[in-house]
Amino acid sequence: MRKKQFRTESRKMLDMMIHSIYTHREIFLRELVSNASDAIDKRAFRALTEPEIGLPREQYAITLVPDKAQRTLTVRDNGCGMTAEELEQNLGTIAKSGSLEFKRANETPEEVPVIGQFGVGFYSAFMVSDRVEVRSRAVGTAESAVWVSEGADGYTVGEGPAMEPGTEIVLHLLPDTEDEHYGEFLEDYRLRALVRKYSDYIRYPIRMAVETPAEKEGEAPVRREETLNSMTPLWHRSPKDVKPEEYDSFYADKFAPGERPARVVHFRTEGAVSYEALLFVPARAPFDFYSRSYEKGLQLYCNGMLVMERCAELLPDCFSFVRGMVDSPDFTLNISRETLQHDRQLQLIGRGLEKRISAELEKLLTEDRPAYEAFFGEFGTQLKYGVYADFGARRELLEKLLLFRSSKGDALTTLAEYAARMPEGQKAIYYACAESAAAAALLPQTERVTARGYEVLFLTEDVDEFTLRILGTSGDKPFANVSAEDADPATDAEKEALRAENEGAQALLGYLKEQLGGKVSAVRFTNALGSHAVCLASTGAVSTGMEKVLSRMPGGETAEHPKAETILEINLNHPVAAALKALYPDRKEKAAAYAQILYAQARLICGLPVENPTELSDLVCGLMTDGGKE
Repeated sequence: MRKKQFRTESRKMLDMMIHSIYTHREIFLRELVSNASDAIDKRAFRALTEPEIGLPREQYAITLVPDKAQRTLTVRDNGCGMTAEELEQNLGTIAKSGSLEFKRANETPEEVPVIGQFGVGFYSAFMVSDRVEVRSRAVGTAESAVWVSEGADGYTVGEGPAMEPGTEIVLHLLPDTEDEHYGEFLEDYRLRALVRKYSDYIRYPIRMAVETPAEKEGEAPVRREETLNSMTPLWHRSPKDVKPEEYDSFYADKFAPGERPARVVHFRTEGAVSYEALLFVPARAPFDFYSRSYEKGLQLYCNGMLVMERCAELLPDCFSFVRGMVDSPDFTLNISRETLQHDRQLQLIGRGLEKRISAELEKLLTEDRPAYEAFFGEFGTQLKYGVYADFGARRELLEKLLLFRSSKGDALTTLAEYAARMPEGQKAIYYACAESAAAAALLPQTERVTARGYEVLFLTEDVDEFTLRILGTSGDKPFANVSAEDADPATDAEKEALRAENEGAQALLGYLKEQLGGKVSAVRFTNALGSHAVCLASTGAVSTGMEKVLSRMPGGETAEHPKAETILEINLNHPVAAALKALYPDRKEKAAAYAQILYAQARLICGLPVENPTELSDLVCGLMTDGGKE
């Protein structure tokens, strides 16, 4: 047989096939199995009009034959096969897809869902082989042919050995090196794992003779045939035909051994892009979920063939905890079939998945509150970040899913439930920020709001206030931080009386502000602190709670970051107010010391650090040893 040259820029093209297009050598098995599946599809389709060439459905199969002694791996199918001429046409021309031509010629995209489109997958065999033999006999013919190549130098085509219709691809594996162990592709466990990873849902059985230990000592090991793939994806079945325990088993097997999902989302959509999805909402967060090492994404399939292990584009960050797979015949794959050519398909699917996931979580919240609260304890922070991210683009998807603790008790509440409990006349949804719900309940500002009979949400996570700021309102009610200057729920008459009191003490309050050296924008009296002496109210865009969060960020203690603009409020009904009035103007120095101490107390109450603990200690000790001297 005379050696022939490839009909393209052979050396450069084949070199690119081997070294540039595919990112992992193991992909070769996926490609060869996919080609074998296409060949069987074509034979089954032709048998519809040529019954004599067909086989019973259960007889179609793909077989793997590893031979360690010869160092070969054979991939065999009983599909349509090829003549010598077809071998030369399809394999002698790189980037010529016989499967795609067959699909176009028959104009039957639905009946023949072939996988191969580019005609390059076969050449991935040279990533692991230094010699490839293709033996094939076309259905309806008596002769077989063989195609042999050792790479870019060319190939030969000649008469092949006697065989049943179909194709055998024999890979002569490359020698092992220090860096590459090609012999691993002859190991049963490795082949089993690759089939399970990439080709588990190919429509035909993928079989292999697996070696098992001998039953008696001295006897040779026994090889038995084993089917390596499951063939029918669970997501291809109607949800009403799948039992809950089947979903649980599938989830535990694929994603979280020994665990059950909190929710299963299984559906099919047809439209601009048709796809099937099987998604799982975990009951528990993976150990690395809130770390940089965690990778989000869904498994992406095209006609049952794995294209991507983790397709991050299908999930927004707020739903990054979701696991599962999406399968579509409409994906436009790139030449390596490892990524997609266009983002539009992913965008359409991603938007559909977002809505379904949100709806299912809302359903879980309604139908099984304890289960949802357990889920929220694991992933609630991620949902809150989702509201804050992208300037609130997903607020409508997420707002109904948020839970908070409040002054009404230990039970978690949604924003809608809070709104339903609001008394007539309440103008805002109040919230307080602190390290814990207990600490939030003790804030003086919380007391002044709850004293009016209003409920207060307790925000205890760093992201909470940022989330509510992005939401802005819930229904027609704005959110109001109890520490904000304009959050006082007093009546107009009460506010007018207090304004008059502050105007009368303008000289004292101005002096106290001056002594604090620009640390506050104002000092004023208030009558809404109950038994508490002092507090810090904030004004402007940044609250004291937000300042705490920003200061805890990397470099926050030393880097410039937005600071809260604060007002020192002193309880008009507390003895400390009378003491200050008695000191001014005759004992200004002592009033100044009181101002420093009250400011430090106010910072501690709202969880901010004392700027100069030594100075505070000296002031307190000075007052303690003053002995009441004038």
